[in-house]
Amino acid sequence: MPIRETFWNIPHWAEIGQYVLGLLTFLILVYGIWRHIRRWKLDKSVLRPGQWGKRLTNLFTQALVQLRTLKDIYPGIMHFTIFWGTIALLIGTALATIDWDVTHLLFDFQFLVGVVYNLFEVILDIFGLLLIVGIALAIYRRYISRPARLQDFPEPGLGTEDAFILVMLTLIAISGYLVEGLRIAVTQPEWAAWSPVGNVLASLFIAIGDPTNQTLHLVLWIFHIVISFVMIAAIPYTKLFHLLAAPVNIFFSSLEPVGALAPARYTSGPGVEKMSDFTWNQILNFESCTRCGRCQDQCPAHISGAALSPRDVIIKLGMQVWEPENGKSLHGDVISAEELWACTTCLACVDVCPVFINQLWSIVDMRRFLVDEGQIDAMLQDALANLGRYGNSFGQSERMRAKWTQPIEPKIKDARKEPVDYLWFVGDYASYHASLTDITRMTSEVFKKAGLDYGILYEGEKNSGNDARRAGEEGLFEMMVEENVATFESCEFKAIVTTDPHTYNTLKNEYPAEVNGDKPILHYSELLDQLITSGKLELSKKLNYKVTYHDPCYLGRYNKIFDAPRRVIEATGCTIVEMPRHRDQALCCGAGGGRIWMDEIEVEERPSEARIHEAVGLGDVQVFAVTCPKDVTMYQDAVKTTGHEDRLVVKDLIELVHEAL
Repeated sequence: MPIRETFWNIPHWAEIGQYVLGLLTFLILVYGIWRHIRRWKLDKSVLRPGQWGKRLTNLFTQALVQLRTLKDIYPGIMHFTIFWGTIALLIGTALATIDWDVTHLLFDFQFLVGVVYNLFEVILDIFGLLLIVGIALAIYRRYISRPARLQDFPEPGLGTEDAFILVMLTLIAISGYLVEGLRIAVTQPEWAAWSPVGNVLASLFIAIGDPTNQTLHLVLWIFHIVISFVMIAAIPYTKLFHLLAAPVNIFFSSLEPVGALAPARYTSGPGVEKMSDFTWNQILNFESCTRCGRCQDQCPAHISGAALSPRDVIIKLGMQVWEPENGKSLHGDVISAEELWACTTCLACVDVCPVFINQLWSIVDMRRFLVDEGQIDAMLQDALANLGRYGNSFGQSERMRAKWTQPIEPKIKDARKEPVDYLWFVGDYASYHASLTDITRMTSEVFKKAGLDYGILYEGEKNSGNDARRAGEEGLFEMMVEENVATFESCEFKAIVTTDPHTYNTLKNEYPAEVNGDKPILHYSELLDQLITSGKLELSKKLNYKVTYHDPCYLGRYNKIFDAPRRVIEATGCTIVEMPRHRDQALCCGAGGGRIWMDEIEVEERPSEARIHEAVGLGDVQVFAVTCPKDVTMYQDAVKTTGHEDRLVVKDLIELVHEAL
């Protein structure tokens, strides 16, 4: 088998120059990577060791197969074809170089021969075409369709990096095909048919003549090599660094439940005041951003017209990593308080990020500093003060927490005084809000009709602390956990049930093991589903309503409880009509992260109102079903402000079940 013509027409000086340039490129690349890694050492935090199997699985499915990236079809396919087209051509070039300059020259052996070489050629041709298709998709998306999430970056020059990358990739792909076509045109190899693109180009070059072809081939080969090395050298100095940072970020991403917020570190203070207060994992987050804008598209605050764009927050923090001593204050100059307080902590940005950036972690860390400095909304400050003094955000006496139980006979058990199977953690809104106590009593009636052995904590219950923690008051959260845990330890029960997804999340994912270790934590929709399925709760009446169901963020996106509420709704005889945004894509009501305690901010349309408009657009839907006390108040208000009181009724899930009994 003759030696392959991979380096046909390449003089020795050009080969030597290639390796000199390659060494220089490698040194520039390594230096650039080292500059980034040095920045990651701004903090003193530790790695996240362990669970290597799961981490490797994430690396394979998300960095290589790119499952989350592909959820957004058009940009997913675009990115996938560019990524794998580039990787395949890079691997192909490396194999050809090894075959010619290592195994052939040193061992008089080549592995790219015969059928292997034929397959090698056709595979590279296919992946080269994929790269060109991906580039074409990217050019159309960025410069013709121009989606909003790819515009208006916080630094105008950032958009030029995209142009540079696309131009360089285009030149690399086209020049590579031209070099291949010229080589085939002159050498007329037997394997030409296995390089379909190169073979077509060869037919166009044949008429030019051999000498001209050889000169043009050498010029194009040099051009191809130079721009390829320039592209590689540019990786650590441009947006392309995400090619290296993103896989590392995915590998070291937290494997804790997404509902478990990272606690405050209490080094120089409870929150992040300056760049050096961020952990190395957070700085790696900033460096991994692809600026794709998916987080911005899903953010309810941004959609409503508020100041927050999670994309811009991460971009600005990433830029500040390189200029920590530029005289700019992290708070105010880089990130405004308005941006931080607009966040509803709905987790939508985290859930869609293709490189597993946790925007919420950094936003809450910066909120913690603002809370510590007293730079917070007056209404929020009052709510936090009430939580500390009374154990509830309403500022009501602890003795009033169980006032809603007064009409109920026989009296609901006090779980502090006698054993119960189910400890019902009622929560603030269900206990104190005047428009919700009827629903709370309905819940009690349904539990009794199901024959549940249950009790409540009466004045012994404190707010669970979920929203206080996400508002940035870590110390208050820890105090409430301590008080609630002490109460739990004095009780005898088999499981905890709650109607509040916020409470559900923090009890399940953030309380210590003595609470959630061996005792189930149930949302009432899960318990109702179990009772109906087992036959312990029989629904005799078919309601026949057309219902659309809103997935609460802290039940759905945080804890993946999607099916239980829907099964219960269907068991009542209702027909579910899904909204366009549902399950993990559901739009937040706007109440989370302490937003329900804050003054309204100026927006184009509140998230809750947008959600009601979405429901009304479904046609003859009669009921807007919810499974969160905060949702009841948010959406009942939104129905009024949108003028749809005659079209749509907001009902809690328990109201449907109670009516169907």
